[in-house]
Amino acid sequence: MTLRGREVTRLEALSDAVFGFAATLLVVSLEVPQTFPELAKSLDGFVAFAFSFTMLILIWTAHNGFFRRYGLQDPWTVFINSVLLFVVLFYIYPLKFLSTALTGLFFGLGPGAEKPMLTSREEMASLMLIYGLGFIAVFACFSLLYLRAARSKELELDAVERLDAGSWMRHYLIFVGVGCLSVVIVLMDGPLFLAGVIYSLLGPLCHWNGSVGRRRSRELEQRLTA
Repeated sequence: MTLRGREVTRLEALSDAVFGFAATLLVVSLEVPQTFPELAKSLDGFVAFAFSFTMLILIWTAHNGFFRRYGLQDPWTVFINSVLLFVVLFYIYPLKFLSTALTGLFFGLGPGAEKPMLTSREEMASLMLIYGLGFIAVFACFSLLYLRAARSKELELDAVERLDAGSWMRHYLIFVGVGCLSVVIVLMDGPLFLAGVIYSLLGPLCHWNGSVGRRRSRELEQRLTA
């Protein structure tokens, strides 16, 4: 596949600045510890920070991959990208809160270990609902970006490249679908454990989609070269 986004555009520069600002919002503490006990206490939040930062980097990697492939800057791409950046900034605090709460609950580390950050099932359900909706919105934007690329006349994609764009669109639609399942479980007052564990479906489903996409791409290339 031809990489069309060889140079960093102003749109990407703005996006990187937003991702950088989002990363600063994840920092365990903005104050420098004055004593060793304060330092040790701040390090308790490392696990939650690592999880949240990893999620942010995964989103940035997906964003970078799209613009390296296509380098689009048309109005629709700018609009969808702007919505994505807005959602990312909104998504950061629920992500950080959830990471901190779960780290305290399961590992006994950070602020969540000192006192429960979630005091009822209703609060946990509301947090998972907020997280799920943010998750859906982020990856729906990626699906729309790849749909835009697949339909762009400016890019002049060949048949194999359009197939690849469609495969990536379905890849992120899988994320949207799994997020929707989690939200439905929460709204139907189902088991919250299941609403969380269901995200583990992402691995096998994305692997299946990738395998199907690669097979179709090989078959199409064979037909075109026959």
